[in-house]
Amino acid sequence: MYPGPKLVRMVFFLWNRKVYARSGDGTRSAIHPTPASKGRVSADYAQKIGPLAAALVNSSFVQALELDDYHAESPIHSSSVVLPALLALLQHVQPATTDSQFLLAALIGYELGPRIGLALWGGDILSRGWHSGAVFGPAAAATASSKLLSLSPDKIEDALGIACTQACGLMSAQHGSMVKRMQHGFASRNGLFAVLMASQGYTGIRKVLETPYGGFISTFGNGGTREPPTTPHRITQGLGTRWEIQSINTKPYASMAATHGTIDCIRKIQDRHPGLLNDLGQVDEIVVEMSEPAFKKGGWVPTRPAEFTSAQMSAPYAAACQIVDEAVLIEQFTPAALDRDEVWRWVTKIRCVHNPDFDKDKNTMWFQRMRVAFNDKTKEAIEVFVEAPRGVKPILANAEIREKWRLLTQDVIDVVTRDRIEQIVLALGSGVDLSELVELLGRLSTKPKGF
Repeated sequence: MYPGPKLVRMVFFLWNRKVYARSGDGTRSAIHPTPASKGRVSADYAQKIGPLAAALVNSSFVQALELDDYHAESPIHSSSVVLPALLALLQHVQPATTDSQFLLAALIGYELGPRIGLALWGGDILSRGWHSGAVFGPAAAATASSKLLSLSPDKIEDALGIACTQACGLMSAQHGSMVKRMQHGFASRNGLFAVLMASQGYTGIRKVLETPYGGFISTFGNGGTREPPTTPHRITQGLGTRWEIQSINTKPYASMAATHGTIDCIRKIQDRHPGLLNDLGQVDEIVVEMSEPAFKKGGWVPTRPAEFTSAQMSAPYAAACQIVDEAVLIEQFTPAALDRDEVWRWVTKIRCVHNPDFDKDKNTMWFQRMRVAFNDKTKEAIEVFVEAPRGVKPILANAEIREKWRLLTQDVIDVVTRDRIEQIVLALGSGVDLSELVELLGRLSTKPKGF
């Protein structure tokens, strides 16, 4: 038995919708470039575009604000990969997809993506420069889409083979690049593309995961620092009894997940020592200890003026925002907010270091310790420790996810549309009409304030 759909329903709230690019071309024509007359990506998003382009655009918007979901051990933003592919595809499936079929297909994608990553030690791949979710994602989008189309086992294997050979993503994209937003979008689009090709008889790599030479696991596992370098048995370990969707977390902050422990360290200091961080002049430096994956991904300082993406990837910058604003949400990353003197002064005080003791296992990788030293050497330094960030331990409650959804959409869509989307999403599995959900998501929206 698979778990009840409540988790999948609530995960939908993580889908930070700025716009939903409607898919207007049939699946047979989807593998061809979409002519300009068929649609466009522009300021008003008033026209439909093809399924492949829709999957790419919508996935990129899901990732755009760094407020989506992520898996605790095997980093992938599942909603940004699985949902855009399925929503682009379901508009062309006949007979029409039921909400229960849609939920099951989504659940399969949410389950497989992290399991693929576990074969590569999950976050370990980040330490070697790969963007993990973009590597694990094509397989997740492909298996979910294959289920929606009810493909045969042979064609599912073809789709997986076509999807996995398109897997890629470089973490250097986080340094001042817009393309970081798109890399999960590439995964969503490529997984969908693989399924469309396989559905028309195009064959893919057989046994793509386990093939010794040039296979997915052997190739992406090359250079791994763990022993053994790969753990392919984890793809099926506990299948049907342990559900990886239970380890998918919701983000409370608009920044990369490894920065969340740093933010929570600052929050602890603010709670325990009110006013202590109000005076920059009293602080000598703030040192943050973190695991290797967290350090390599978030322990760096961007150059002023910082680009939106770079600032969200930096633990020192996120910590500075928490000190100044006591918040790390999208308002902290508007063009005006990114160039504030009071934030950058704090950034120069914050230094991240790698603590090898935090590299031991999937639990210790979340550990962060912060030490605040003062210019007055007679004043005792303040030290705090975070075992795991908010969103991981504790996880966000359903009520908090609903509150987050409403906060994110309050200036983007009207209340009537918002409430109806809520009603449909929370009723998925009871026979609701998916075409209405697609129509609601396809309505025009406005930009968040400040952008």
